[in-house]
Amino acid sequence: MKISAQLCLWLCAVFGLICAGAALTAFTGAASIPDAAEREASYGYAGFWAFLAFVALVFGVLSWMMAKGKLGPVE
Repeated sequence: MKISAQLCLWLCAVFGLICAGAALTAFTGAASIPDAAEREASYGYAGFWAFLAFVALVFGVLSWMMAKGKLGPVE
């Protein structure tokens, strides 16, 4: 299946926002967990979602650069 760089940009934006929302929810909710082990697990979970949001951001920027022709000629 072939998708355009423009579609990839929007899909990355949506996925990145979902991941950032999950990370923000986990980071803000972790402080209220009384058990230290569960709190650390929650921070790890939040860090994973933040990492996924960062990956989506990087691929979104690369897709934007491809769509604008900054990484080579637009076909």
